[in-house]
Amino acid sequence: MRQRLRDPVTGLLFVLPVLVLFLIFRIFPSLGAAGMSLTNWNIGGEWDFIGADNYTRLFDDVNFWLSLRVTLVYVAIYVPLTLLVALGTALLLNQVVFLRGLFRGMLFLPYVTSFVLAGIIWRWIYEFDGLINGLLAKADLGPVAFLEQTALVLPALAVVSVWKGFGYSMLILLAGLKSIPSSYLEAARVDGASAWQRFRRITLPLLKPTIFFVVVIETISAFQTFDTVYVMTGGGPVRATYTLIYGIYDHGFRSFDFGYAATWGMVLFAIVLVVSLVQRRFLDRGTT
Repeated sequence: MRQRLRDPVTGLLFVLPVLVLFLIFRIFPSLGAAGMSLTNWNIGGEWDFIGADNYTRLFDDVNFWLSLRVTLVYVAIYVPLTLLVALGTALLLNQVVFLRGLFRGMLFLPYVTSFVLAGIIWRWIYEFDGLINGLLAKADLGPVAFLEQTALVLPALAVVSVWKGFGYSMLILLAGLKSIPSSYLEAARVDGASAWQRFRRITLPLLKPTIFFVVVIETISAFQTFDTVYVMTGGGPVRATYTLIYGIYDHGFRSFDFGYAATWGMVLFAIVLVVSLVQRRFLDRGTT
C-alpha cells in the first residue's frame, strides 16, 4: 500500500478530478478571456483580432479611471472596517463560555444569506421611510439620503458588505485566537499585566499571520464586489458606485461589447494579482 502511494501515477489519479475541474472552470476561461480581450467581439456581429486596441481604449476611458478610484476607495473603507468588526467579535466570542455555539452561528448567519436578499433588506433600511431614518425622525433629526448622496453611498454599501461578510473572517480569527497557548496569557496575568497589555504584547503579535491572511482575502473580495452595487444602486448615483466589476458587467451584458469587457477583466486580474503579491510579501515578513 505504501509503495502504491509513492507511485506518482497513483498520486496523479488522486488529484486528476480536481485538476480537470480547475482547468475547465479556472484556467481555460481565463485564457479565453485573455484572447477575447484582443478582439472586438460582440454578441451580434463578427469579431476580428485587433491586438492591443482595447487596452489603448481602456487607458483613455474616463469611466475606467473613475471605476478604479471608486473601487480603491471602497477597498480602503471595507477592509479595515471588516478587520475591526471581525477581530472585535472574535475577541468577545473567545471569552464567551455559555452558548458560544449559538452566538457564533448567529454572527455567521449573514455570511450565508443571499446577497440579493441582503441588498433588498438594507435598501429598505436606508430608504427615507426606512429603519434608520425612522429612528432619526424620533430624535428630531432630518432624513438622510444614504443611497442618493455621492459622499455617503459608498460607505453605506461598505457597511452592508461588512455586515454580510465579517462572519467568515471572524471564524478565521477565532481559530487563530484558539491556537495561542493559554499558558502565555496566564503567565502574563500572574505577572500583573492588564488586559490591554496582554492583547498588545502577546495576542496581537501571535495573531499577526492570521490577520494578514484575513486582510488578503478581504482585499480580494472587495475588488470583486458586484452584488451589493447591482441590487442597491446600479452603479449610481452619478457613477459614485461604478466599481470595476460593475464596469465589466456594464460593457459585457448591457452593451454586449465582450471584447472590451474582457479587457477590463484582465486589467482587474492584474491589479488583484499585484496587490496579492505585495500583501504576500508583507505576510512573509510578518511570519518570520
